Amino acid sequence: MAPTLPRLVVITDWRLPRGRLLEALSRALDAGPDVAVQHRHPEATSRGFLEEARVLAALCHARGNPLFINGRLDVALLVDAHLHLPAHGLLPAQVRPRLPAGRLLSVAVHDEAEALDASGADLALVSPVHAPGSKPGDARRPLGPEGFRALAGRLGCPALALGGITSERALALEGAAGVAVISAVLEAEDPARAARTLLAACPPRAMLPVP
Repeated sequence: MAPTLPRLVVITDWRLPRGRLLEALSRALDAGPDVAVQHRHPEATSRGFLEEARVLAALCHARGNPLFINGRLDVALLVDAHLHLPAHGLLPAQVRPRLPAGRLLSVAVHDEAEALDASGADLALVSPVHAPGSKPGDARRPLGPEGFRALAGRLGCPALALGGITSERALALEGAAGVAVISAVLEAEDPARAARTLLAACPPRAMLPVP
């Protein structure tokens, strides 16, 4: 059976206490199979990153939710997860032959050049749409709704909006197949409710089988 694309991707923030992070993710996954987790921890050692990936894989696999591993093909293969390619990294065409059938491939897109590099991906995380709440020092100029729509239109795959996303802002986006967030879910008083509210703002067309 072909995998379906998530409409909400929750990206990990390991600056949070481990127990609090895992509890927030667990509660967010209560919102259903439309929610995916992306394991991102650039400061971790290789061993630490793998150990965390195994914890997240156990959590996601038990519930039937997708797990994406940021930038590490080897770890994605070891924990039976999907793969996310960060900007300026490997290209989808270079990685796809190494992925087992049924694995999804997402990419980061910030500008037109990266949109071209996204060819062959299953979905793209386009950012920053608004100033990201989890990165107060981010100096990149936000794309805004119009900039997001323009980049999404250049992609050959569905685009998920990332960066300062709220349910109100998600409703105002054109061309979005879903959203990706960090603090909007992980720092919410009720992560499950936050995830459901974001999903309600996302169009249902994202949940289509991957060709």
